[in-house]
Amino acid sequence: MGIDRGKFPRDRAYDREHHMWAMRDPEGLVRIGIDVLGLESLGDLAYVSLCAVGERIERGKAMGNLEAAKMTGDVIAPISGRVVSRNDAAIADPRIVNEDPWSRGWLLCIEPSDWDDESAQLLADDALDAWVDAEIARYRKEGWID
Repeated sequence: MGIDRGKFPRDRAYDREHHMWAMRDPEGLVRIGIDVLGLESLGDLAYVSLCAVGERIERGKAMGNLEAAKMTGDVIAPISGRVVSRNDAAIADPRIVNEDPWSRGWLLCIEPSDWDDESAQLLADDALDAWVDAEIARYRKEGWID
C-alpha cells in the first residue's frame, strides 16, 4: 500500500497516539474519523459501534469500538463534546471507512466543548509532516505496510 504524507488532508487535526482526525466546519461542529495508518494497523473493518446521538464524549476516552481483521479496539475521542450525529452508513457497512476514511467514512460529528484548547494538543500544519513520516517509517519497520 502506498501511504505517504500527501494522503493526509491538511484541513483537519490529528491525534498522534490514536490515529484519529478532527475537522471543524464553519458552523463549529467537528467531524471525527480514523486516519489511513490507523486503518492499516487494524485491517479491514468488520464491525463499528459508536456512541449514541446526544451522548457526551471525552478526549482520550472510548467513543466506540471497532472490530477488524487484525484486532478489536476502542475508538478514542480526539476531542470532547456532545455527539450530534453519527455515520449510520459506516455502522451498517464498515467497508465505507476502509474505502474512504477522509470523506464518506467519517464516524461521529460532535459539538465540541473546548475546541480551542483541545485542538491545540492535536497535530496540524507544519507538525503534521514530521509525524506522518515517522509513523510511516515505524509502520514499515513493524511490517504493517510495505
